[in-house]
Amino acid sequence: MIKLHTRNPSSARAALLGGAALFAIAGLPSAALAQSSDAAADEEENAMPVILVQARKQTETLQDVPVTITSVGADTLDKYSVDEVSDVVSRVPTLNIQVGGSGSGGQISLRGVGSSNISASFDSAVAFDYDGVQVSTMRLVQAAFFDTAQIDVLKGPQSLFFGKSASAGVFSIRSQDPTSTWEIGGKASYELEEDGWLVGGYISGPISDTLGIRLSGQFNDISKFVELQDGTPAVNQDRGLKNLVGRMTLAWEPVPGFDANLKVQYVKNENDGAISHSDIYCGANGIADPVVLLQGALTIPAGYDCNFKDQRYFLPDTAPALAVSVPLATGPTKAEGYNGVPFGETELLFARLKLDFELNDNLTFTSVTGFVDLDATDVDNYSYGGVIGTVPFGVGTSDPRNTLKQYSQELRFTSDYDGAINFMFGGFYEWRKFVFDTAQNGVNISLVSPDITLPLLSGGVAPGTGYTFDWDKNHTTKTQAYSAFGSVIIDLTEQLELSGGIRYTKETKTQTISVPYVHNLLAYIPDPGGATVTFPGGIVSPLFVPSPAFLQSGFYSGPIDFKDSNWSPEATIKYEINPDFNVFASFKTGFKSGGIDNSALPSNSLSQAAASGDFGSLIYKSETAIGGEVGFKSQLNDRTLTLNGTAFYYVFDDLQVQVFDAIAVQFETSNAGQVTTKGFDLGWGWRTPVDGLNLSGNIAWLDAKFSDTYITFLGEDLDGRDAPRAPNWSGNIAFDWGVPMGDALELTLSGNAVYSGSYFTTSTSVNDYVQPDYFAFDAAVSVGDPDGKWKLSLIGNNLTDKLWVGSAGGRPFLPAGGDDVILSTNRGRQVFVEASFKF
Repeated sequence: MIKLHTRNPSSARAALLGGAALFAIAGLPSAALAQSSDAAADEEENAMPVILVQARKQTETLQDVPVTITSVGADTLDKYSVDEVSDVVSRVPTLNIQVGGSGSGGQISLRGVGSSNISASFDSAVAFDYDGVQVSTMRLVQAAFFDTAQIDVLKGPQSLFFGKSASAGVFSIRSQDPTSTWEIGGKASYELEEDGWLVGGYISGPISDTLGIRLSGQFNDISKFVELQDGTPAVNQDRGLKNLVGRMTLAWEPVPGFDANLKVQYVKNENDGAISHSDIYCGANGIADPVVLLQGALTIPAGYDCNFKDQRYFLPDTAPALAVSVPLATGPTKAEGYNGVPFGETELLFARLKLDFELNDNLTFTSVTGFVDLDATDVDNYSYGGVIGTVPFGVGTSDPRNTLKQYSQELRFTSDYDGAINFMFGGFYEWRKFVFDTAQNGVNISLVSPDITLPLLSGGVAPGTGYTFDWDKNHTTKTQAYSAFGSVIIDLTEQLELSGGIRYTKETKTQTISVPYVHNLLAYIPDPGGATVTFPGGIVSPLFVPSPAFLQSGFYSGPIDFKDSNWSPEATIKYEINPDFNVFASFKTGFKSGGIDNSALPSNSLSQAAASGDFGSLIYKSETAIGGEVGFKSQLNDRTLTLNGTAFYYVFDDLQVQVFDAIAVQFETSNAGQVTTKGFDLGWGWRTPVDGLNLSGNIAWLDAKFSDTYITFLGEDLDGRDAPRAPNWSGNIAFDWGVPMGDALELTLSGNAVYSGSYFTTSTSVNDYVQPDYFAFDAAVSVGDPDGKWKLSLIGNNLTDKLWVGSAGGRPFLPAGGDDVILSTNRGRQVFVEASFKF
C-alpha cells in the first residue's frame, strides 16, 4: 500500500490521504510512486484528478508542493505512443532534449540552461532522475522508455533535494510497480513514416501476500530512422534503429512498517551510425563547401544538396583505405574488423533498490541504492560529406567507446509529526568510473600513407603499425561525490508554512590520459637540420625528430586532479489563502561540479599541456546558480479548473559550454561567464461541463541572456546575446475527449498543438543559426473498451511534418571562409497504428 511519509496541514492533508486510499485500492504498493488518480479529489464528481509528486523526496500533491512542476501521466504517454525522452518536449515549454553526440549521447536543457551533448565529461545541468536514482550519463536519453507511470519536470535549481546535477532542474521518470491482482497487458504498433514496428507487454501481480512482481519488455525496430539523400554512396541507404528494453520489479512488504522495492532494467540499442537527424545548412554563400584536408592539399566535393528541410541526409561511408585497421593498443573494441560501414551499439544495466523502514509512527528511514553499467560504442564519419564521383570519401572517422560504472547510495530520515515542525536529513555518496577511448581521423594523414616505420635522428626507428587512424587516446575519469543535506518544514500557522534547508557537496575527480598510438607521420617531422640516412640501394631518407605539434605514441599524463565543494541553501514560504489557493516565494541555489575535459586531442591543447606539464587548461570550473521565484497554485470552479503560475529570476555563473571549431577541428571547452534567466510559466487544466472533455495547456515567457563577458574562440563577445535554446515565447494547448458509444465501446479523441518562438541554437558567435518560430500538432483517435481491456488507435505526432533545430555547429574540415553548419533536428512526422489490450 502507499505510505505517505509527509506532513500536510488541514485540507491538503485530507486530499492527499484520500488520493492515497484510492491508490491502495488500485493495488499500487510503493511509496516511491508518484502518479495521477482518475478519481475525484473530493466530493465533487467532476473535480480535476489528484496528482502526486516527490519534488521534496516525499509524497505530496502537485497543488500543495511549492515547486514549479509539469507532470505527464501514463495515459498521455500511451495516447501518443511516447517512448523516447525527446518526445516529451511537446508537453513542457522551455524543455529541449537533444539525442546524439558521440560523447555524452544527448543533452537536456530547461529555460535556456543545459549542458553539451558532445563531451561525456560534463554532468547534465538538468538532473536525470530514473526511479529515484540520478543517472550521470545522458546515454540513457538514447534508449526507449516504457511501462511508465509518470514523468515530472521540475524547473529551476533543485540542488537541495536532488544534488549536484540539478542546477537547472530535474527530469524524473517513474516506472510502473506491481499490482495487487494479476494483470497482463500488451501493445503492438506500426509506424508508417519510418517503417518501424513495436511490440511490448507486461505481467504483474502478487506472488504471495507480501511479494509482488512486474515483468515488462519492449522491442522496437525502425527501418528508416534516417533516410539518406538519393545517390548517397553508402551501404545503408536507410539507417535503422533497434531498441530492446526489459525490466523486472519486485515489491516486498514482509511486515508492517517495512517495504522493499527492487528494479532491474536492461537496455540494448543498435543503430547504423551515431549521426542521426543532422543535416547541413549551407550558410549565407548558399553552396556546399568542400571538405578540405591536409592544410589544403586535398579538396573533396561535399556532395550534399543544401536542402536541410527535406529530411534526406548525406552520410557517405568511409573510403575503405582510411579505416580498415582500427588501433587496438588499449584493448579489444567492438569496432575491430570495421569495414567502413557506420554502426552503434549501447548496452546499459540499471538497478535500484529502495528500502523504507518506519522506525516509529513518526519517523521513517529510507535507503536508495543505485547501480549503472554502460558500454557504448559507435563508429561514424564526421565530415558529414565527401564524395569523388561515386567513390565515398566520408572522412573524419571516429570509433568512440564510452563505458561507465556508477554506484550511488542515499540515506535519509523523514519525520511526520502532528506538530508544527517536521524535518528530513540524510547523506549521499556516488562513485563512478568513466572511460572514453577513441581512435580518430582528425587529420586523415593516411591519405598520404598508413602508419610506417621511420628512422630517428636519436637512433633506432619508430616502428610502423600499418594502422590507418591518426591516433588512439584514452581518458579515464574516476569521480567521488559526498553530500549531506537537511531540510525543515515549519507550520507557522495553519495557513503559513516556512521551509528550507541546505546541502553540502564535496566532489573529487581524477583523470588519466593515455595515447598509446599516434600515426608516425604526425608524431615525427623531418630533422630541421636536414640530416639524412642512406639505405641499401641508394635510397636517401631524412631522419626524423619528435613533432612539437603532436604527441608521440606511448604518452601518459599521470593523474590530473579536480576537486570542489559547495553549500546549496534554499528557503520557501507558502501561504494557503484557502484550501484551493496557495501562494509561495522561494530562494534557491544550484551547483554543478566542474571537471576535466576529455575531448582534448593529441594535437593542439593536449600536446601543449604535455609540453608544459601543466594540464590546467583542461579543467573547467563548477557552475553555480542563485535566484528565486514566486508563484501560485489554484483550483477554481469546484476544482474543475486548475491554474498554476510562477515568475522566476536566476543567475548562472561559470556556465559550462562546449562548442566546435570547424576549421581547427577541435572542441573548445570553457566557462561562459554568466547567464541570467527570467520569465514566467503558466499552466492550466479544465474538466469542462461537456461530458468527457478535458482541456489543458501551458505557456512560458523566457528571457535568457549572456550577462557578462564571454569571448568565444572566434574572438566574439556574446555578452547581451540570447542564450541558446531559449525562445521568448513557447507553449501548448491540448484536449482529450472520451465519447461513450454504448456500454461496451468508447471513442477517444485527443490533440496537442505546440508553439515555440525563435531561438539561437549554439554559443559560437552573435550570428549563430537561429531556429525560426514554429507550430506543430499531434492528434490521436482510438476506439475500445471503456475499461481499457482492448483499444485500437491511430496516432499522429507532428502531423505537419515540421522540423526544428535543437543544436547546431560548424561542419568539420571547412575551408577558410566556409560557413556550412550542421543542424541537429527532431525526427519529423510519425503516424502509428496501434493495438493494445489489458486483462
